[in-house]
Amino acid sequence: MEPRVSIISLGVTDLKRSTDFYKALGLPPSNDPAPGIVFFRTSGTCLALYPLEKLAEDISPEQSSERGAFSGITLAHNTRTKAEVDQLLQLAEASGGKIMKPAQDVFWGGYSGYFADPDGHLWEIAWADFWKFNPDGSLIID
Repeated sequence: MEPRVSIISLGVTDLKRSTDFYKALGLPPSNDPAPGIVFFRTSGTCLALYPLEKLAEDISPEQSSERGAFSGITLAHNTRTKAEVDQLLQLAEASGGKIMKPAQDVFWGGYSGYFADPDGHLWEIAWADFWKFNPDGSLIID
């Protein structure tokens, strides 16, 4: 796995309120008008705000959005190839992680799956043919 974090997604209960908050802190939102999600450009890693219930549902239909069962935070590692998604999920499981959602084609046009690390932190491993990367491996979000 390349040593980088692509996106930090925060599950939020009020997308507009959270967007206004991060704008007020000086984080520049991306120019991408993706419906239902807001991206902020940061140095290397992107911050995303996404409705908490939808984020929980993306991991598993049975996943609770209550803070005790699901923290509302996932970490994402974006790959350069579709095959890398499966390879990294297998590596995570072999290294002591737990597969939470096997890799599959997803509604937004990519391919992804989730694993929990030994402490339960959730990682999405994702690929999409429309993503581009900087020379340092960081994801380009316009």
